[in-house]
Amino acid sequence: MRHRVAGRRLGRTSEHRLAMRRNMVASLFEHETIATTIQKAKEVKPFAEKLITLAKKGTLPARRRAISLLGNRNIVEHEDGKTVRKGTVVGKLFSELGPRYLDRPGGYTRIIRRSLRRLGDNGELVLLQLIGENEGPKKKAKATAKKRSRSKPKDTRVPDAVEPEEVAEVEAPTAVEEAPESEEATQVKQADEAAEAKEAGSAEAESADEE
Repeated sequence: MRHRVAGRRLGRTSEHRLAMRRNMVASLFEHETIATTIQKAKEVKPFAEKLITLAKKGTLPARRRAISLLGNRNIVEHEDGKTVRKGTVVGKLFSELGPRYLDRPGGYTRIIRRSLRRLGDNGELVLLQLIGENEGPKKKAKATAKKRSRSKPKDTRVPDAVEPEEVAEVEAPTAVEEAPESEEATQVKQADEAAEAKEAGSAEAESADEE
């Protein structure tokens, strides 16, 4: 019975597991993404996040603690057939990675499963990556926006409401049709009727004279 024994053995001795964990985390900090098996990635991820949390402090005791846990491997690149030293893993951890995650409370790494299998033992391969600088807040904002949209009640009065411009356009013709005639129009109409009556009277008088 393995009571009170935490962690995965991974078929290695304790010294071999410690060295493997240090090398994998150092490679992760140097390249920001590594390919490994799912069991190794789950074992390395908490150790990497603990070191990043330590780097967020940025103090000298924190730097010494990180060196004692991780070591201080050099970061080298090959240029024109020569090996050029670009810095150290702890230097990059405290100068770049620590300030990158100052506003992030945790979750600095992620595991992405791959469809490929390792030749030999058919082990499941994954990618262990560091989270980008602006990846976390965007996803959280989208989630909060969805929650707000779900919790917002529907307004049933919006379809029945009519804009004032539309009301004016609909009622304008009826107002013109039902509007009473003006005084000038009535006076002109009365004058026309009087002229017609006068013409009719003169025509009747002329016909009476002829008879």
